[in-house]
Amino acid sequence: MDIEKIKLELKSQIIEQLNLIDIKAEDIRDEDPLFVEGLGLDSIDALELVVILEKYHGVKITDETLGRKVLYSIQTMAEFVVAEKLK
Repeated sequence: MDIEKIKLELKSQIIEQLNLIDIKAEDIRDEDPLFVEGLGLDSIDALELVVILEKYHGVKITDETLGRKVLYSIQTMAEFVVAEKLK
């Protein structure tokens, strides 16, 4: 499983689903926080991220604590997808 490919897919899916028209995939750094100082996403966007993970990657976030950890950055989201698929 290619984590770099997953990161690129996540970036494209986030840009498309959240209508981030002024942002390109290469503008989003893997380690940058997605909320507040990073991309500036909010709690409604967090729900969209959960849907993206389920719809495109077949993985579910089961609780809020896990969600905060997983949705921190592109890197943490991709690592979660890989870990879940390896189960």
